[in-house]
Amino acid sequence: MASANGQEGGSIISGINVTPLVDVMLVLLVIFIVTAKIIVTPAVPLDLPHAAHGEEVQVVFSVVMPVSGPVMVNGEALANDSTLSARAREALARNPDLRAVIQADGGVPHRRVIHILDLIKGSGITRVAFGALPEDE
Repeated sequence: MASANGQEGGSIISGINVTPLVDVMLVLLVIFIVTAKIIVTPAVPLDLPHAAHGEEVQVVFSVVMPVSGPVMVNGEALANDSTLSARAREALARNPDLRAVIQADGGVPHRRVIHILDLIKGSGITRVAFGALPEDE
């Protein structure tokens, strides 16, 4: 019986079919990519003043919380918490894929940061990140 290369059936196989190997490698690559995204995303985001590795987030709704003074949204000082909720709802109405970034000073009490986070999420914004500075090397 003749083989694909024109030789008889009793000869040495000189070609290797790499299709199954490529299929397995592509499946493994997809699994690694998916698990890497799950591992990198923290379950509970924390406010860290310095981070060795950071991810750039498109800032659409920026909330800055200094130790003293009013909370600022997109560079404007707010009078009270209801103003923050109203601004968040307005921004969400303009952009349904809105992302919020909370940049809280390290001296701001945890209770206050959670309160602002609750106001933002109560306004309908579900994508919230915390700003951090890169670690000095």
